[in-house]
Amino acid sequence: MLEADKEFAGSIPESYDRHMVPMIFEPYAVDLARRAASFSPSSVLETAAGTGVVVRAMTNKLAPDTRYVATDLNQAMLDYARSQQPSDSRVQWRQADALDLPFEDASFDVVCCQFGAMFFPSRSAAYREAKRVLKPGGRFLFSVWDRIEENVFADEITTALAEMFPDDPPRFLARTPHGYYDKDLIRSDLADAGFSHVEIDTLAEESSAPSPHIVAVAYCQGTPLRSEIEARDPGKLDAATDHATSALAKRHGTGEVSAKIQAHVIVAMA
Repeated sequence: MLEADKEFAGSIPESYDRHMVPMIFEPYAVDLARRAASFSPSSVLETAAGTGVVVRAMTNKLAPDTRYVATDLNQAMLDYARSQQPSDSRVQWRQADALDLPFEDASFDVVCCQFGAMFFPSRSAAYREAKRVLKPGGRFLFSVWDRIEENVFADEITTALAEMFPDDPPRFLARTPHGYYDKDLIRSDLADAGFSHVEIDTLAEESSAPSPHIVAVAYCQGTPLRSEIEARDPGKLDAATDHATSALAKRHGTGEVSAKIQAHVIVAMA
């Protein structure tokens, strides 16, 4: 992972939440919230909360007296998430690094993280921190994307941009969001952090959008892929988005589009 892969700033949070969240994140947020609520936690910590899609799903399912702490390393994402969440006395927002959590040992029943582990510089360190702040028997619940070939829109956009920039193709999507899919590696990293009981479910969902252009805007302008495109040519962001749109339209048509997405959902017991 490159340092720029972690940059969610400027207009990216708003575009990310408007386009990416309903297109690929909401189905898995609902699933994660259902799983977390099934453990009847009195305290939940979320790391890498992003623009708050899990917070919004989770607060509808948790008990009225549950304490929920939503954290993210990126203050811009956290600020946007807070602005989108109705006032809720159960929810505390806090900027925090998942590799160095500012919480006491054995503080939470559940630690959850939706599609954030791929961005951690040291996953074993982040997992050790999750285990440290979990109460004995608590659960670490998180999700990661499967390989890019199982996530159709991301794969097709990566291929389209490689056509436009053949000498230096933008590889953010394959490298980072879809770069941590090996289940044996995930189990090994969790074992290194001291987790002994691990379950991994692979879940396929359908990604939908009103048009191929919305899909292209979501990926090319609502993720750090934008920075990769602009680093190659600052004036070609719109052209790259249009090229990705055309590639998607050739495969899926010009109206409403849908395609497969796939992720691993992991539950590890402390």
